Amino acid sequence: MNVLANHQSAAGPARHAPSPGWITASLALCMLLPALGTSIANVALPTLASDFSAPFRQVQWVVLAYLLANTASIVSVGRLGDIVGRKRLLIAGVALFTAASGLCGLAPRLDLLIAARAAQGLGAAAMMALGLAFVGEAVPKSHAGRAMGMLGAMSATGTALGPTLGGLLIARFGWPSIFLVMLPLGVLALALVLAQRCLPRDRAASKAAQPRFDVIGSLRRDPALLRGLAMSALVSTVVMATLVVGPFYLVRALGLDAAKVGIAMSVGPAIAALTGVPAGRAVDRLGAQRMTVIGLGGMVAGCLALSLAPAVLCVAGYVLPLAIVTGSYALFQTANNTAVMAGAAPDRRGVLAGMLNLSRNLGLICGAAAMGAVFAFAAGTDDIATASPDAVAIGMRVTFGVAAVLVIAALAIAAGSPARARTAAPARA
Repeated sequence: MNVLANHQSAAGPARHAPSPGWITASLALCMLLPALGTSIANVALPTLASDFSAPFRQVQWVVLAYLLANTASIVSVGRLGDIVGRKRLLIAGVALFTAASGLCGLAPRLDLLIAARAAQGLGAAAMMALGLAFVGEAVPKSHAGRAMGMLGAMSATGTALGPTLGGLLIARFGWPSIFLVMLPLGVLALALVLAQRCLPRDRAASKAAQPRFDVIGSLRRDPALLRGLAMSALVSTVVMATLVVGPFYLVRALGLDAAKVGIAMSVGPAIAALTGVPAGRAVDRLGAQRMTVIGLGGMVAGCLALSLAPAVLCVAGYVLPLAIVTGSYALFQTANNTAVMAGAAPDRRGVLAGMLNLSRNLGLICGAAAMGAVFAFAAGTDDIATASPDAVAIGMRVTFGVAAVLVIAALAIAAGSPARARTAAPARA
C-alpha cells in the first residue's frame, strides 16, 4: 500500500489508486500467454514435420528455440526491468510476443518459424519475470498470496489448454492457427498493460541510483533466497516426471487410447488451475512458510501413492495421486513465490522474479532428462514405446519413488530457519 500511495502522490491527488483486481487480471493474462505458447506447439510437431518435409530432430527446435530463449534471458530481462523500468519493458515484451506470434503463423519456411519462436520466447521471458515482479509493487501485501495464486492458476490453465486447443485448431484450420490465435490475446494483454490506471508508472531514477547487475551477490547475501530457488528446482523436476512418465504408463501399462490419455493427462493442470486462487487465500491467512510445508507434504504423499499403486487400481490409481501431486504443487508454488517476493527490495524484484522462473525452467529441463533416464533404466529398456506393460509399470513406480525422495529433500530445506525468517520479515517499501 505504501508503494501505491507513493505513486498516487507523485501523480497528483486527482489520480485513483489502481484496482488490485484489474492489476491481477492484466498480470494473469501475461502469465497465461507464455504457458500457452509453451504447451500449444508440442501437439503440432507431427504436422510440421509433414508440411515442411523435415525430420523430427529439426522440427523439435520449434519447441526448443522457445524454451532456450526464455530460459537464457529471463533473469537478465528481470534485472533490466529493475534498472530501466518494469512497465515499459513489460509493454515491449507483450508487443514482441504478439508480433512474433503473427510471424510464426505466417512463416513460409521452418528456419523462419524457429527464429520467430525464439523471439516469442524472449517476449515471454519479459512477461513472466516482470509480471511476477509487479505483484510486490502494485498489489497490496494483504492480497499478495491471492495474486500469486491467480498467476499460478492462469499459468496452469495455459499449460492445460494448449494441447487440447492446439489439436482442435490444427484439425480445423492447420498449424498456423495455433500461433495466430494468440494475436488477439496478445493485443488484449497489451491494452490492459497500457491502461493508465492498471499498473504503476516506472519510477525515474538517476544513473547513480541504478543498482549493479549482480545475481551471484544476491544469492550470497540471502541464503533463504537460494533455498527457495533450490526447492523450486527440485519440485519442478518432479512435476516434469508426471508429463514424461504419464503418457507411456497410461498407454503401455493401462492400454488407454489417445483420447483417454489426453483426458487423464489434463487432470493435473486442471487441478492446479482450480487450486491456485484458494491456495493464495490460504497463504494470505496462514502464512507462506506453513503452506510451503503443507504443499510439499502433499506432494510426498502423492508421489508415494504413485510409487506403491497396484495395477488393479487402473486409471484411478494413477489419476487420483496425480491430482494430489499437482494440487499440492500449486499450493507450494504460490507459497514459495510469495515468500521469496515478500521481502524483496524494490530494486531487486525483477531479478528475483526472473530467478524464480529460471529455477522452474531448469527443474523442468532436468526433469525431462533425469527422470526420463530413471524411468528407462527402471523399465530395463531404451525403447519405452515397445516395453512390456509390467516393465513400464515398474519404471513408473521407481520413478515416483525417486520423485518422493526429491520432494523430501525440498521439505527438509523448507524446515530451515532462514526460510521462516524470510517469510516473517516485513515487506520493504
